[in-house]
Amino acid sequence: MSTEGEHPRLSRVVRDAVIRRLLARIETCARSRSANLQAADRKVRRAGKKIFQLNADEIAAAGVPRNTARSIAEFRDFEPLEKELCELPNIGARLVKCTDADYPPNLRQIADPPPFLFVRGTAQLADTNCIAIVGARAASDIGRRMAQRLGLELAAKGFSVVSGLARGIDSEAHQGALDAHGKTIAVLGCGVDIIYPGEHRKLAEAIIAGGGALISELPIGTQPLAENFPTRNRILSGLCLGVVIVEAAEKSGSLITARMALEQDRQVFAVPGSPLSGKTRGSNRLLKEGAKLVECVEDVIEELAPQMAGRLVATRSISAGHAEPIPTPVASSIKVEVARLDESVEGAKTVGGTTDDTTAILNNLKESERLHVDSIIESSGLNAQTVLRLLLELELEGRVTQHPGKLFSLA
Repeated sequence: MSTEGEHPRLSRVVRDAVIRRLLARIETCARSRSANLQAADRKVRRAGKKIFQLNADEIAAAGVPRNTARSIAEFRDFEPLEKELCELPNIGARLVKCTDADYPPNLRQIADPPPFLFVRGTAQLADTNCIAIVGARAASDIGRRMAQRLGLELAAKGFSVVSGLARGIDSEAHQGALDAHGKTIAVLGCGVDIIYPGEHRKLAEAIIAGGGALISELPIGTQPLAENFPTRNRILSGLCLGVVIVEAAEKSGSLITARMALEQDRQVFAVPGSPLSGKTRGSNRLLKEGAKLVECVEDVIEELAPQMAGRLVATRSISAGHAEPIPTPVASSIKVEVARLDESVEGAKTVGGTTDDTTAILNNLKESERLHVDSIIESSGLNAQTVLRLLLELELEGRVTQHPGKLFSLA
């Protein structure tokens, strides 16, 4: 329905608006039909043809241009559509329409929500406590560790971590949430049957197995073309209460996500970086323009607390084997979590500036050339969240080195 020379984003917005009007019209028509007619028509609706049961006048009444309404009413080439719908269960995917109860509430609030989403995974999308973490693909080691730490601690506090499955910051944020046994959602710029980049196939499988999801507005089989990603970013930010930018260059795609978040009245956060590094010029500029500075997870949660008053967040108790959700009111949860963190630091016995927990980790590393993080958790007797936090601190201090495969050694 686009015309030659039309701006691509305008074309998409108009197309999506037409589809949303039609879906709303269909729901109205279905409620007004008799029970017998609805029963007779149920098989057709299941086959995905319900929209085409309307005549041109009914379609035009929904606000669709007359020529477009006539084309829809005359459409009969259902075979490719049916083939695509039948393929969804084979890849563990489903179609969620904007009129469905499980369509994401946050996403429904934006100016141009996608009329439908392809969802691969069992995650229920009604969760409103989502926070996005995005940033550079060619991220520094410090940026990667920060993204992983934020993902882990947000998931541990019951938030769903949203990102784009890209290399660098995105993948670390997803992995951090998985390490906390939390839920993470990947918003794709391709079909949900295509994993991009290819080396993240295992990560994508882990996201699905962990109760998360891969979602996209693009049909299955759609390739990851460059023009898909800017429009994808509005979904990424629209799902969330806020967006955290970790390392963004001056022309980073993450800045598009930040701009869209502002347009959607979402909170924008940024992790500060060195002014000497080109990788953080974009995120540092966001801070100059009013983004909230983030040095730890509490900076994010405390800023969002007022708009979350009255909601419940499941705070997860992290252990090496499992996570147990404990429902608590958000406002008190934040205070309790921060108080616990302060007490654990202040109450720990120190020897030359080293806590007992840190000493336990260092002693374990002295006994082996390299240790996997799971072995450190098991032998130290500490929970996963504490071990990962202390390992990051030791790495920043230059006392511990991380190797590929989540192996650690003394520096």
